[in-house]
Amino acid sequence: MTETFWGPPTLITSDVDGTLLDDREELTPRTRAALERARAAGVELVLATGRPPRWIPQVADQLAGSPAAVRYAVCANGAIVYDVVADRILHVEALPPDVVRVLTEAIGKRLPGAGLAAERAGTVAQAGAGDAVTAPFVASVGYEHAWLNPDHVEVSDEQLYAAPAVKVLARMPGMSSRDMAHRVRPAVDGLAEVTYSIDTGLIELSVPKVHKASGLAWLAANTDLAAANPIAFGDMPNDIEMLRWAGRGFAMGHGDAAAIAAADEVAPPNYEDGLAQVLERWF
Repeated sequence: MTETFWGPPTLITSDVDGTLLDDREELTPRTRAALERARAAGVELVLATGRPPRWIPQVADQLAGSPAAVRYAVCANGAIVYDVVADRILHVEALPPDVVRVLTEAIGKRLPGAGLAAERAGTVAQAGAGDAVTAPFVASVGYEHAWLNPDHVEVSDEQLYAAPAVKVLARMPGMSSRDMAHRVRPAVDGLAEVTYSIDTGLIELSVPKVHKASGLAWLAANTDLAAANPIAFGDMPNDIEMLRWAGRGFAMGHGDAAAIAAADEVAPPNYEDGLAQVLERWF
């Protein structure tokens, strides 16, 4: 895909890991400067990520106090819409406990030995992104976390599906996420969306038709965001719907082939300030 004239955007939506941040999980000076110029022109950034709200401050704090400070984040692949400034969940799409149980049983049959986990969210009305009573991330005994900062609580299988979940996760280190998704999708068709954000043996299941694009659409319909002509950046299959939803979708050059196929254009990779290079067309 080659560069095509388009723009300027009215809103920037971006995946976080592998897209907005560099490989050290940091916002580079060039990217920060481009976002600040965009905000001075009235165009703000919305984060759209597989991360839960509790992992957003690590990103948003890098822009806090600057003209480009982040107001909103679409989290858990679209299942949670989060007000960063107020530290408040605005909208939740959760799988009910009976469906969580069916999904975990289906995964167990298609991926014997897979570790299982459930990401949870509190109520929309709660004052904050965490729930003091319900553990936000619970996992089966022996679950091997995919990230370097594990924060899960081990529970029994019965406890795993004792509460609604915004995401059910299956983990099989040593197997590709792509192959895992291929095995599981036929067994959960109509019950859940299946996607992945890294190809290291982790898939994520959510409410049908819930993805980053649905979360962004809810946010655009219920806030003052200028979403008439959005631009989107992403690098993995969980970004596909967002890239298609945007007026112009950019897949990062290092990204998954499925994300690249869904995009309007290919940006340079994150380690070459790809997002900033695109924004510099207009800002």
